[in-house]
Amino acid sequence: MKEEELLRLESMWSLEHALFEKGYSAVAGVDEAGRGPLAAEVYAAAVILPPDICIEGLNDSKKLSEKKREKLYDEICECALAYAVATASVEEIDEFNIRNATYMAMNRAIEALKIKPDFVMVDGDCIKDCAYPHECVIKGDAKSLSIAAASVLAKVSRDRHMLSLAEKYPMYGFEKHKGYGTAAHIAALKEYGACEIHRKTFIKKFV
Repeated sequence: MKEEELLRLESMWSLEHALFEKGYSAVAGVDEAGRGPLAAEVYAAAVILPPDICIEGLNDSKKLSEKKREKLYDEICECALAYAVATASVEEIDEFNIRNATYMAMNRAIEALKIKPDFVMVDGDCIKDCAYPHECVIKGDAKSLSIAAASVLAKVSRDRHMLSLAEKYPMYGFEKHKGYGTAAHIAALKEYGACEIHRKTFIKKFV
C-alpha cells in the first residue's frame, strides 16, 4: 500500500480515535442508500470495524466504481467485527416520509448488529430515536472509515436489490438507473404507469 493511501486511511480514523481515547470501544458507523430514487426501499447499514484496520481504497461509496464497491463489500464483511443492513419499505416511505423512513432503516441496522455499539456515528445532520450515544457527521462517509464502510454496504445491497427488481419489472430499466428519476425512468413511468414498488409520494407529478 502506498504511503499516500496509508495517510489517507489514517486521517479517516481520526473521528474513531477521538472516541477510543474517551473510552469507547465498539464504534459503529451508519449510512444510508436510496433516499432520492422514485422506487424501492431505502437501505441503511451499520458497521463496527476493528481498530486501525486498513482496507485499501475504502472511501465514500459515491466516489467508487461499481466493481470497486463490490470488492470492498466482501472485504468489509470479512473483517468487520459486526455489520448489518436494514431497510424501510415503500409503504413506510409514503406514510412517514423519506426522512423518517431513513431513520427507521438506520435504527434497524444498528439494532441488528451482533455486537451492540457503545457509540454510533451517523452520516448526515440528524437521526431520531437512536438508543445509543451518537454523533451526526455531515459528509461523514468521506471523513470516517466506519461510515464509509457502511456507505459501501448500503449502496451495494440496494444496487443488488434493484438488479433483482429489474428482472421482475423489465420495462422500467432498474438495472441502469437503480430507480433514480432519470429521463428514461420517467418516460417508462409515463408509458407504463407505476408499479407496486414505486414511491407514490415521489411520482405524483409524473403519473
